[in-house]
Amino acid sequence: MLMAQTLDGKIAKHADHFPDWTGAEDKKLFVEKSKKAGAVMMGSRTFDTIGRPLPGRKNIILSRNKSRVSEWDNLIYTDEKPTEILKNLEEDGYSEVILAGGALVNSLFAKENLIDEIIVTVSPLVFGEGLALFEDHIAIDLELKEAKTLENSLVCLTYRVQK
Repeated sequence: MLMAQTLDGKIAKHADHFPDWTGAEDKKLFVEKSKKAGAVMMGSRTFDTIGRPLPGRKNIILSRNKSRVSEWDNLIYTDEKPTEILKNLEEDGYSEVILAGGALVNSLFAKENLIDEIIVTVSPLVFGEGLALFEDHIAIDLELKEAKTLENSLVCLTYRVQK
């Protein structure tokens, strides 16, 4: 899972909040990690705030709306369960995928213990209200692997999920 959040733990002010507040270094990190993985997954609301597939990666968009059809070669909509999505990606040769939110999709994967690593870029902002990393009551034990400071007071924290 690769996310950006504010100091008060918010990933957005509301479901339609465009992620333009995270900073250039966070965006660079996201591009680097997601292109290395080759695949990125997100919910339909998160995708809709972006509006187009991320180039150079397979984009898997989780949606309950079966009428959504992709007009792009590198984007698919799916209503499959997280385990099925990962099984299909593995069969297609992917050994890693970036989970990019939002809170509901993150929660679906966390509930099934399908998150191995969480990378969070903390921005020096406080929204006061908004969406958290997870939607539901999720409890995960983590081990800090790395903490580094990026430009403009951003902090990148990498955690290993304890299974």
